Amino acid sequence: MTSEKLKTKSPRLPKKLVLLIAHYSLLIAVFILASCTTSRYESYPKESYVVASWYGSEFHGKPTSSGEIFDMHALTCAHRKYPFGTKLRVTNIENNKTVTCTVNDRGPFVSGRDLDLSYAAAKKIDLLSTGKIKIEYTGRDANYVKEVRYLSNTGPFTIQVGSFREHSNANRLKMALELKYSKVYIMQAEIDGDTYYRVRIGKFPTKDRAYRLAKPLADEGYGALITNYQEKI
Repeated sequence: MTSEKLKTKSPRLPKKLVLLIAHYSLLIAVFILASCTTSRYESYPKESYVVASWYGSEFHGKPTSSGEIFDMHALTCAHRKYPFGTKLRVTNIENNKTVTCTVNDRGPFVSGRDLDLSYAAAKKIDLLSTGKIKIEYTGRDANYVKEVRYLSNTGPFTIQVGSFREHSNANRLKMALELKYSKVYIMQAEIDGDTYYRVRIGKFPTKDRAYRLAKPLADEGYGALITNYQEKI
């Protein structure tokens, strides 16, 4: 007797259904990847109650930690940690007045204070000196994210965050960076008879090592220029 093996065919899905499944699978993968990337670089502040103050004419026209020139009439603010470009809705809990401002500076540097509003932002909510406020995160302006730049191929390397003609401006940026980073220093340079004060971070044996710190600096909104390290005299 001859035995025969029965062959069974698996049911085939319609071509349109296969393409539809593939399309949505790709969309889901892209969404998951985007979510992971965002969570890596963004830290969304929770709604909180903090103490705020304001600053104005003393710093008007001087560079902020983000590199922008401080305008006391613009709706901006300074925070010790939030990435530059972070948008905050600020509410004065005494009168319920609200203003939305953009973080473009570091500070305050006074103990017991958490947020420094520009003169214009403070005026909008009638914050006359210091006071308790509520802050809510409303988004971030991606234009504040910067690219890492390179100036030298010869090591060792350092990261330059800013260069100024006035030492006071360089010192303010150094203080801002030291809220989070170590080994921040100011290098004095003479170019065509002019003096420049360069704010720099660290000493790295390779470009890759320097990049590991330069990338988060740039993501945070700082200028990040990888250049040749020079010994301080």
